Amino acid sequence: MDNNLAVLIDGDNIPSAYVKEMMEEIAKHGNPTIKRIYGDWTNPHLSKWKSVLLENAISPIQQYGYTQGKNATDSAMIIDAMDILYSNKVDGFCLVSSDSDFTRLATRLREAGKNVIGIGEKKTPDPFIVACDRFIYLEILKNKDKEEEQPGSLKGKPNKKQSVDRLTPRVIKFISNTISDVADDDGWAFMGDVGSLLQKKQPNFDSRNYGYQKLTPMIASIDQFEIESRENNNNSKFKLIFVRNKD
Repeated sequence: MDNNLAVLIDGDNIPSAYVKEMMEEIAKHGNPTIKRIYGDWTNPHLSKWKSVLLENAISPIQQYGYTQGKNATDSAMIIDAMDILYSNKVDGFCLVSSDSDFTRLATRLREAGKNVIGIGEKKTPDPFIVACDRFIYLEILKNKDKEEEQPGSLKGKPNKKQSVDRLTPRVIKFISNTISDVADDDGWAFMGDVGSLLQKKQPNFDSRNYGYQKLTPMIASIDQFEIESRENNNNSKFKLIFVRNKD
């Protein structure tokens, strides 16, 4: 059964061009039963959002900017989030913003036992990112569409024309240490456990940041690691993937 999610979007801070990919990504993590976007809809800069709200069933919440220089949208979104929290109608929240002002909100929702997914642009400050259980960059959702449109691109492999992060020695060391953390006495670690711990340690860790749609092909591309497929006694259709650091 899907987790019910409240999707709250900071309309002042997120481009409307991302809405299709964003909603498809959110659907992977749960059922968005509440979808709201906040902003001053009398402001011309939100006009592009108006054309995509109906087709995505997102409810616009009007919030006038009462005082110049103060962000009333943030306050409205925070108040609604707390009302939804106390109604106990959802299992988690998806906060869509690149604004660090939502850091305390994300922390408070997690303290209440709710799963918090953050979505924003790569300019998002670190405090908001680490306050979430998971943080997804909007740019990688756009990159996915570009990869599918690019002739000759191979599934699971990075598209050279994408703007992606490099797999630096620091990133590889981070993966290596995480494998060691969950490995058995022979050094083998279940890939699912590795992925979960990577996410817990670094909420914005995502193989798509490096041009790979999945974690396994990304790790397989690094010479330092060895991968092994094993039979799954509970489900013959799917094999279990294990990984270890090479000696």
